[in-house]
Amino acid sequence: MQYKDYYKILGVDKKASEAEIKKAYRKLARKYHPDVNPGNAEAERKFKEINEANEVLSDPAKRKKYDAYGMDWAKVSDEQHEAWNKSGGFGQQQGPFQYQTSGAADFDMDDFSDFFRSMFGGGFTGSSFRQRRPRAMKGQDFQAEMHLPLRMAYTDSKHTITVNGKNMRITIPAGIRDGQVIRLKGKGAPGMNGGENGDLFITVLVDADPVFERKGDDLYMNHDIGLYTAILGGQTIVNALGGNVKVKIKPETQNGTTLRLKGKGFPVYRKKGHFGDLYVRINVKLPTNLTAKEKELFKELSNLRSNF
Repeated sequence: MQYKDYYKILGVDKKASEAEIKKAYRKLARKYHPDVNPGNAEAERKFKEINEANEVLSDPAKRKKYDAYGMDWAKVSDEQHEAWNKSGGFGQQQGPFQYQTSGAADFDMDDFSDFFRSMFGGGFTGSSFRQRRPRAMKGQDFQAEMHLPLRMAYTDSKHTITVNGKNMRITIPAGIRDGQVIRLKGKGAPGMNGGENGDLFITVLVDADPVFERKGDDLYMNHDIGLYTAILGGQTIVNALGGNVKVKIKPETQNGTTLRLKGKGFPVYRKKGHFGDLYVRINVKLPTNLTAKEKELFKELSNLRSNF
C-alpha cells in the first residue's frame, strides 16, 4: 500500500490539536465536495483523501496507531499495539510477542502487516513461528458532510450522496439539527478476515434561512401589518413553514409586539406530530403617499391627541 501522509493531506502539523484538524477538514471538505465540483474527477479524488485522512486523525486511538505504524495502522489490533508498547519492541522477553531462534513461539506472523515483516527483512520463516488464523477486523469508518436548507429540513427528504466513489440513497428525517451526526451502520469500508463493515457518519449542516430563524424547535420571523390594522385591530395572514395561518390582531397593537403561534414551529426530530412554536414579531408599517384628505384627517387626530 502506498504511504499517504494524512497530516499533509489536511495541511496540518503532526502536533495539531483535534480542533485544528476538524477546522482544516471542514474547510477542505467544502472546497472539494462533489456538489460544488460536479464532474470534476480530481476534486472527487481529493474529497476521498480528505475524508480518509479525517477518519483516522479525528479518532485519538486511530491517530496514535497511524503515528506509530503509518499506513499499516489498521492491520494492528489494539491488543497488539498495547503489547508492543509494553514490550518496548521485538526482542523483549515479555508480553505475547516472544521471539526465539528455534522451536515454537507465541509470535503470530499473520497478525502483523508487511510493515512489521520488513523490519526483520522477511527472514523469519519455518518453525520460528506458530501460524494462527488471521484475526477478524472491523472495516474503516467513513466520515462525510452534507448541507441542507432549513426549509428542506422541515420535512423528511431523500438525497443521493457519493461516499468513497459510490452513490448512496439516504433519507434525512424531518427536524434534524445543524451539526447533528447520522450513523449508517455497515456503510463504511469492508471488514477484514470476515470482520464486520465499518460505519458511515454523516454530519448534517443546516443552512440559515432569510425569513425564519431557528432556535431549537422554535422558529422566529418578522411580519408586517398596516398602521390601521395595528390601531383598529383585524386579521393578517402569516406565511408559516407548514402553511398560511390566519392571525387575529388586537386593537392598538404596538410595533415590535411578539405573537406566539403554538405548534407552528419546527418538527421535533424523531417525534412525529410534535412541533415547536412560531414566534411572530410584528412590524407596523406606516402609510406613504398620503392624499391631502388623509393628511387633514391625521391633523385632526393630532389635535384631539395633543398629548401623544
